[in-house]
Amino acid sequence: MTEKETRIKEAIEILQALGLPKAQQNERSALCLLALLNLTPTKNWPEAENPHMGITPIMEWVREHYDREYAPNTRETFRRQTMHQFCDAGLVLYNPDKPERPVNSPKTVYQIEPEALALLRAYGTTEWNNKLNSYLAKKKTLAERYARERKQCLIPVRYKGDKITLSPGEHSALIKAIIEEFAPRFAPGSELVYVGDTGNKWRYFDNDLLSKLGITIDTHGKMPDVVLYFPKKNWLLLAEAVTSHGPIDTKRYTELAALFANSTAGLVYVTAFPSKEVMGRYISEIAWETEVWVAESPSHLIHFNGERFLGPYNG
Repeated sequence: MTEKETRIKEAIEILQALGLPKAQQNERSALCLLALLNLTPTKNWPEAENPHMGITPIMEWVREHYDREYAPNTRETFRRQTMHQFCDAGLVLYNPDKPERPVNSPKTVYQIEPEALALLRAYGTTEWNNKLNSYLAKKKTLAERYARERKQCLIPVRYKGDKITLSPGEHSALIKAIIEEFAPRFAPGSELVYVGDTGNKWRYFDNDLLSKLGITIDTHGKMPDVVLYFPKKNWLLLAEAVTSHGPIDTKRYTELAALFANSTAGLVYVTAFPSKEVMGRYISEIAWETEVWVAESPSHLIHFNGERFLGPYNG
């Protein structure tokens, strides 16, 4: 057996000893563990380290040191089928350098948890069994503690007494502002229909309400970030939160019109920006017959609606 095969075999044995699910007791997960420890084939377990590493650097490290080539489109498999479980088990920390980093950030990193590092450095020594038993005795507590710390970074959104939590980041902060600042001002008494999130596309969804409005949603369709129903006017407000991607332009307007084509409520298209500065980057792209709301000036709307609102302002 070569040194590379030996290290992979040992890593799988460690994952088994730590009680990781069977779906993570495989070569891919073993290689992820070795990468996060920077344990090249010629190193011994006491030499393990705990650098910060993202998914792509892990895959590149695996290719360089263990000659295992994974296609770029398997990054999501690494993330969802290995790293999520490592984090849930308390074996690995998620963004320890910046816990509030957005879920979809390209700067996302993982790191072996310090107590797990101390344990893994003992693998192959006479101390291994005792340290393993001690670690396993408090493993659940460790996992729960880190889960609590991650939860503290979530953004709470309050709606009529209910609380929804969104993944950390500017985009979620703007979604929160749409629900808590825009809706009460411009659609008072509105009902929340849908909220998307970078961590969960269907964070909140009232399918029954949409059905009453004659709408059946294709789950493969690209939903707006927030959907609100304003019963007083019988309007359905489709809001996009723009922090780094485009506003409701002509193409997006057409997509949303098709997605909600059967609505018995009138459709209102709203692009929300965090600031005028961000709005300025996209001003030429915004579609006519839409509304623009800027969170830093929450009491005003900008109407891209031609002569409909032409006239003097009184008061």
